[in-house]
Amino acid sequence: MGILQDDVVIIRQPDKEGGPTVITVNCPDKTGLGCDLCRIILFFGLSIVRGDVSTDGKWCYIVLWVVGREKTRWSLLKKRLIGACPSCSSASGISYYRSELQQPPKPPDVFLLKFCCHDRRGLLHDVTEVLCELELTIKKVKVSTTPDGKVMDLFFITDTRFYISFQLVLASLLLNCVYIRELLHTPKRRDDTIQQLTDTLKDALISIEIELVGPEIAACSQASSFLPTAITEDIFNLELPDPGRGGVFTSDSISIVMDNLLSPSHTLVQIMCQDHKGLLYDIMRTLKDYNIQISYGRFMTKPRGKCELDLFIMQADGKKIVDSSKQKSLSARLRTELLRPLKVTVVSRGPDTELLVANPVELSDKGRPLVFHDITLALKMLGICIFSAEIGRHAIGDREWEVYRILLDEGEGSPLPRNKIEKGVWNMLMGWE
Repeated sequence: MGILQDDVVIIRQPDKEGGPTVITVNCPDKTGLGCDLCRIILFFGLSIVRGDVSTDGKWCYIVLWVVGREKTRWSLLKKRLIGACPSCSSASGISYYRSELQQPPKPPDVFLLKFCCHDRRGLLHDVTEVLCELELTIKKVKVSTTPDGKVMDLFFITDTRFYISFQLVLASLLLNCVYIRELLHTPKRRDDTIQQLTDTLKDALISIEIELVGPEIAACSQASSFLPTAITEDIFNLELPDPGRGGVFTSDSISIVMDNLLSPSHTLVQIMCQDHKGLLYDIMRTLKDYNIQISYGRFMTKPRGKCELDLFIMQADGKKIVDSSKQKSLSARLRTELLRPLKVTVVSRGPDTELLVANPVELSDKGRPLVFHDITLALKMLGICIFSAEIGRHAIGDREWEVYRILLDEGEGSPLPRNKIEKGVWNMLMGWE
């Protein structure tokens, strides 16, 4: 007997007001599944306060306790989580690591959202919020302000529902059910997007259009090998202390301990750190990039914003991590991601002030969600207008990054100190506001 699709993901609302909602996932295992689930939950604006995961390499069972927005669209969240899970038939003969045998997904079509309007404070955030609600992913943006107070915005966007539709169609063939594909290709989806943006911009809107772009223009929204050296140095100047000896890596707020004695077949990783928004996602994406399998894991938040994690992990070959250099590399990377999951700095460009934010991209080509949303919200709350903004992907070192370059319009009054701007944006990204 196969498991019913409705039982793959079960969402149970709290018994008491203010309590956590419990999400249970029961499906075949795949490399990086925990990362994919955490990313979706983060996209919906929820925080994970407790978690348990276990797998035998074929089937996994995950329980997550989440808190967050009152107006969460739980039915849509469930649909997205189901879309990230492998089909139940794939459990037959599955091994820990079969990802190299899977066909890569077809890249999504890129659309250009172009609109012109009269400028006002918080405009860019309001537009970004609408796109997030519609599950439209911003791949690249070019925002410019004219001397007469008009704004010309170019958003290169993809439809998140594109990926989901392919997975749900495959599931529907197996489970004899039908799902409606909602894509930006369709007139209805496009008209709904324009209507919601029109309702948000109101009288400020002058013109708006959405069009599918060709592969040459779409390539402009992908990674670029060039980024000015000055910008690279401004963003990536964080120096981390050398790790300690004996497999213990500590800082003021982070402790990572690796142990190979407790389990005959797994390496135990124990982490204690300060909580932040997307913490579990940052850990899971790091392990996914290293092709590490979690056989059992436990996550729990503690008083005063502390977190504790116990993870029993193994490598792609099914063995524990005994090589000290591999332990050191993984521990250093985890510590870096926990201490500074994103890079944020404010710099002077002659008479102008520029905000720089770098967001690491997973090897699967996905970046942390809602970064541009949080940046624009923080600037709106600080009362700072945006003169121009650019988002682009760049290869820096051995990794790919989404780099946000935002030229600030500080108006005629006294400008805010750079450290206050940086702190406001950082706190918003970390969920400390």
